[in-house]
Amino acid sequence: MSDTEALRAEIERTRDALGYDVDALADKVNPSSIAHRQTDKLKSRAGAIRDSIMGSASDAKDAGVSAVDSAKDVGAAAIGKAKGNPLAVGLVVFGIGWLVSSLIPASERERDVADTVKDKAQPLVAAAGDAAKDVAANLKEPAMDAATAVKESATDAVAAVKDQAQASTSDVTESAQASRQNLQG
Repeated sequence: MSDTEALRAEIERTRDALGYDVDALADKVNPSSIAHRQTDKLKSRAGAIRDSIMGSASDAKDAGVSAVDSAKDVGAAAIGKAKGNPLAVGLVVFGIGWLVSSLIPASERERDVADTVKDKAQPLVAAAGDAAKDVAANLKEPAMDAATAVKESATDAVAAVKDQAQASTSDVTESAQASRQNLQG
């Protein structure tokens, strides 16, 4: 093989490798591929969360419960609990929405709105912090009173147990002496 043919073969290999790299890069920046990867990440995270809460599917299989039955049971239990607690349903839906929204990049308009809301919410955050401090200050004295009452109750209980133990000791000592006298006499 001549130098020219070797050089052409090397150029062809480089061209093939470069074509592969360009295709991979195009796939990586393709919006549908990005969406697919984000969906896979979301499914993976949801599966991991589900597994950490309910155990893995193999655990369920080992326990003799099929994954479909488990899902139906969990769904039925969640629906049953949710009927009496719409706040819980709202929080779950909010959490799911928040998770999905965190996967989608924010637009310039959304960032502007978020900055505006943040600036307007700052006084509310400060007011909430002040209110929390006031509540803590108001609860401090009742908590100290309750702690004092518990301490006094514990002290009284210790004294009562001590008195009872001393009385029992005296009774046992008297009984032992009486028994000894009966045995000697």
